[in-house]
Amino acid sequence: MKASRPISRRALMKASLGAAALAASAALPAATPTPQQTEGPFFPSKDQADKDLDMTRIEGHSERAEGEVVEVEGQVVDVDGAPIAGALVDVWQANAKGRYAHERDPNPAPLDPHFQGWARLTTDAEGRFRVRTIKPGAYPVGEGWSRPPHIHYKVARRGFHELTTQMYFAGDPLNDIDRVLGAVPEAQRGSLIVDFAPAGQGGVPTGSFVMVLRTV
Repeated sequence: MKASRPISRRALMKASLGAAALAASAALPAATPTPQQTEGPFFPSKDQADKDLDMTRIEGHSERAEGEVVEVEGQVVDVDGAPIAGALVDVWQANAKGRYAHERDPNPAPLDPHFQGWARLTTDAEGRFRVRTIKPGAYPVGEGWSRPPHIHYKVARRGFHELTTQMYFAGDPLNDIDRVLGAVPEAQRGSLIVDFAPAGQGGVPTGSFVMVLRTV
Protein backbone atom coordinates (compact mmCIF):
# COMPACT_ATOMS: atom_id res chain seq x y z
CA MET A 1 0.00 0.00 0.00
CA LYS A 2 1.38 3.38 -1.01
CA ALA A 3 2.27 5.59 1.96
CA SER A 4 0.38 8.87 2.22
CA ARG A 5 2.31 12.09 1.81
CA PRO A 6 2.79 14.22 4.94
CA ILE A 7 0.42 17.13 5.34
CA SER A 8 2.09 20.52 4.94
CA ARG A 9 1.42 23.48 7.19
CA ARG A 10 0.29 25.43 4.12
CA ALA A 11 -2.35 22.84 3.25
CA LEU A 12 -3.58 22.64 6.82
CA MET A 13 -3.95 26.41 7.07
CA LYS A 14 -5.54 26.98 3.65
CA ALA A 15 -9.03 25.66 4.36
CA SER A 16 -9.46 27.38 7.72
CA LEU A 17 -8.02 30.69 6.47
CA GLY A 18 -10.78 31.14 3.88
CA ALA A 19 -13.53 30.69 6.46
CA ALA A 20 -11.80 33.05 8.87
CA ALA A 21 -11.54 35.76 6.23
CA LEU A 22 -15.27 35.58 5.52
CA ALA A 23 -16.15 35.72 9.22
CA ALA A 24 -13.80 38.61 9.89
CA SER A 25 -15.04 40.68 6.95
CA ALA A 26 -18.71 40.45 7.96
CA ALA A 27 -20.43 43.60 9.20
CA LEU A 28 -19.82 44.16 12.91
CA PRO A 29 -22.08 45.99 15.37
CA ALA A 30 -21.04 49.31 16.89
CA ALA A 31 -19.99 47.66 20.17
CA THR A 32 -17.56 45.37 18.43
CA PRO A 33 -17.05 41.80 19.60
CA THR A 34 -13.54 40.40 19.34
CA PRO A 35 -12.87 39.25 15.76
CA GLN A 36 -13.15 35.53 15.11
CA GLN A 37 -10.00 33.84 13.80
CA THR A 38 -9.24 30.38 12.58
CA GLU A 39 -8.75 27.68 15.20
CA GLY A 40 -5.92 26.34 13.07
CA PRO A 41 -5.04 22.67 12.70
CA PHE A 42 -3.24 22.24 16.02
CA PHE A 43 -5.91 22.50 18.73
CA PRO A 44 -4.89 19.84 21.28
CA SER A 45 -6.28 16.47 20.26
CA LYS A 46 -5.16 14.50 23.31
CA ASP A 47 -5.99 15.29 26.92
CA GLN A 48 -3.20 16.00 29.40
CA ALA A 49 -3.09 15.98 33.18
CA ASP A 50 -1.60 19.45 33.64
CA LYS A 51 -3.65 22.30 32.14
CA ASP A 52 -3.21 24.95 34.83
CA LEU A 53 -2.43 28.66 34.38
CA ASP A 54 1.37 28.21 34.40
CA MET A 55 2.34 26.78 31.03
CA THR A 56 6.05 27.33 31.69
CA ARG A 57 6.16 24.27 33.93
CA ILE A 58 4.73 20.78 33.92
CA GLU A 59 3.85 19.10 37.18
CA GLY A 60 6.59 16.68 38.15
CA HIS A 61 9.27 18.35 35.97
CA SER A 62 12.16 20.15 37.66
CA GLU A 63 12.96 22.33 34.62
CA ARG A 64 10.85 25.09 33.10
CA ALA A 65 10.10 25.65 29.43
CA GLU A 66 12.62 27.32 27.13
CA GLY A 67 12.01 30.89 26.03
CA GLU A 68 11.01 34.33 27.28
CA VAL A 69 8.45 34.12 30.07
CA VAL A 70 5.43 36.43 29.72
CA GLU A 71 2.10 36.78 31.48
CA VAL A 72 -1.31 37.58 30.01
CA GLU A 73 -3.91 39.28 32.17
CA GLY A 74 -7.12 38.36 30.39
CA GLN A 75 -10.72 39.42 30.77
CA VAL A 76 -13.92 38.27 29.08
CA VAL A 77 -16.77 40.78 28.80
CA ASP A 78 -20.00 41.28 26.84
CA VAL A 79 -20.66 44.06 24.31
CA ASP A 80 -21.76 46.38 27.14
CA GLY A 81 -18.48 45.83 29.00
CA ALA A 82 -20.03 43.69 31.74
CA PRO A 83 -17.73 40.88 32.96
CA ILE A 84 -18.63 37.31 32.06
CA ALA A 85 -17.98 35.01 35.01
CA GLY A 86 -17.56 31.27 34.66
CA ALA A 87 -16.45 31.32 31.01
CA LEU A 88 -14.27 28.39 29.93
CA VAL A 89 -11.06 29.59 28.27
CA ASP A 90 -8.76 27.25 26.31
CA VAL A 91 -5.30 28.67 25.64
CA TRP A 92 -2.80 26.88 23.37
CA GLN A 93 0.29 27.78 21.37
CA ALA A 94 3.58 26.75 19.81
CA ASN A 95 6.73 26.54 21.91
CA ALA A 96 9.66 28.97 21.73
CA LYS A 97 10.90 27.22 18.55
CA GLY A 98 7.54 27.49 16.78
CA ARG A 99 6.56 23.84 17.27
CA TYR A 100 3.18 22.60 18.55
CA ALA A 101 2.98 19.43 20.63
CA HIS A 102 0.56 17.98 18.08
CA GLU A 103 0.93 14.87 15.97
CA ARG A 104 -0.04 16.71 12.76
CA ASP A 105 2.56 19.45 13.08
CA PRO A 106 5.21 18.79 10.39
CA ASN A 107 7.59 21.44 11.73
CA PRO A 108 11.03 19.83 12.21
CA ALA A 109 11.82 22.20 15.10
CA PRO A 110 12.32 20.35 18.40
CA LEU A 111 9.59 19.78 20.94
CA ASP A 112 10.09 21.19 24.42
CA PRO A 113 9.41 18.41 26.95
CA HIS A 114 8.99 20.98 29.72
CA PHE A 115 6.43 23.21 28.00
CA GLN A 116 2.80 22.62 28.93
CA GLY A 117 1.48 24.15 25.70
CA TRP A 118 -2.20 24.14 26.69
CA ALA A 119 -4.14 25.67 29.57
CA ARG A 120 -7.85 25.38 30.39
CA LEU A 121 -9.07 28.13 32.70
CA THR A 122 -12.32 29.55 34.08
CA THR A 123 -12.97 33.28 34.46
CA ASP A 124 -13.60 34.66 37.95
CA ALA A 125 -16.45 36.93 39.12
CA GLU A 126 -14.86 39.86 37.23
CA GLY A 127 -14.48 37.83 34.04
CA ARG A 128 -10.73 37.67 34.58
CA PHE A 129 -8.14 34.98 34.06
CA ARG A 130 -4.35 34.90 34.06
CA VAL A 131 -1.90 32.74 32.21
CA ARG A 132 1.88 32.50 32.54
CA THR A 133 3.59 31.21 29.42
CA ILE A 134 6.48 31.83 27.03
CA LYS A 135 6.53 33.97 23.92
CA PRO A 136 5.93 31.48 21.10
CA GLY A 137 8.26 31.31 18.13
CA ALA A 138 7.35 32.20 14.57
CA TYR A 139 7.12 29.33 12.09
CA PRO A 140 7.01 28.91 8.30
CA VAL A 141 3.71 27.98 6.66
CA GLY A 142 4.76 28.16 3.02
CA GLU A 143 6.96 30.05 0.60
CA GLY A 144 7.01 33.71 1.58
CA TRP A 145 4.78 33.25 4.61
CA SER A 146 5.71 32.74 8.25
CA ARG A 147 3.18 33.06 11.05
CA PRO A 148 4.15 35.67 13.65
CA PRO A 149 4.23 34.73 17.33
CA HIS A 150 0.63 34.26 18.45
CA ILE A 151 -1.45 32.57 21.14
CA HIS A 152 -4.77 30.84 20.44
CA TYR A 153 -7.89 31.28 22.58
CA LYS A 154 -11.28 29.59 22.58
CA VAL A 155 -13.92 31.00 24.96
CA ALA A 156 -17.27 29.39 25.74
CA ARG A 157 -20.11 30.41 28.05
CA ARG A 158 -23.80 29.54 28.01
CA GLY A 159 -25.81 32.41 26.55
CA PHE A 160 -22.95 33.68 24.36
CA HIS A 161 -21.56 32.82 20.95
CA GLU A 162 -18.35 30.82 21.26
CA LEU A 163 -15.26 32.83 20.36
CA THR A 164 -12.14 31.42 18.74
CA THR A 165 -9.39 33.95 18.15
CA GLN A 166 -5.65 34.64 18.29
CA MET A 167 -3.55 37.16 20.17
CA TYR A 168 -0.44 38.77 18.67
CA PHE A 169 2.61 40.56 20.08
CA ALA A 170 2.94 44.29 19.39
CA GLY A 171 5.94 45.35 17.35
CA ASP A 172 6.58 42.05 15.60
CA PRO A 173 7.32 42.78 11.90
CA LEU A 174 5.59 39.58 10.78
CA ASN A 175 2.26 41.00 11.99
CA ASP A 176 2.21 43.36 8.99
CA ILE A 177 2.42 40.58 6.41
CA ASP A 178 0.51 37.79 8.14
CA ARG A 179 -2.41 36.54 6.03
CA VAL A 180 -4.49 35.40 9.01
CA LEU A 181 -4.22 38.70 10.86
CA GLY A 182 -4.53 40.56 7.55
CA ALA A 183 -7.96 38.96 7.00
CA VAL A 184 -9.29 40.99 9.95
CA PRO A 185 -10.61 44.47 9.01
CA GLU A 186 -7.85 46.97 9.67
CA ALA A 187 -9.92 48.89 12.23
CA GLN A 188 -10.30 45.73 14.33
CA ARG A 189 -6.75 44.35 14.21
CA GLY A 190 -5.57 46.40 17.16
CA SER A 191 -7.91 44.49 19.48
CA LEU A 192 -5.85 41.34 18.80
CA ILE A 193 -2.41 42.91 19.24
CA VAL A 194 -1.10 43.20 22.79
CA ASP A 195 1.72 45.38 24.04
CA PHE A 196 3.73 43.68 26.77
CA ALA A 197 5.09 46.16 29.28
CA PRO A 198 8.82 45.76 29.99
CA ALA A 199 9.56 43.69 33.04
CA GLY A 200 10.21 45.58 36.22
CA GLN A 201 12.99 44.59 38.57
CA GLY A 202 12.88 40.80 38.59
CA GLY A 203 9.43 40.89 36.97
CA VAL A 204 7.86 39.30 33.91
CA PRO A 205 6.57 41.25 30.86
CA THR A 206 2.79 41.42 31.17
CA GLY A 207 0.09 42.25 28.65
CA SER A 208 -3.67 42.76 28.91
CA PHE A 209 -6.03 40.98 26.51
CA VAL A 210 -9.77 41.69 26.64
CA MET A 211 -12.17 39.49 24.69
CA VAL A 212 -15.71 40.62 23.92
CA LEU A 213 -18.45 38.02 23.37
CA ARG A 214 -21.79 38.40 21.59
CA THR A 215 -24.95 37.21 23.31
CA VAL A 216 -26.96 34.45 21.62
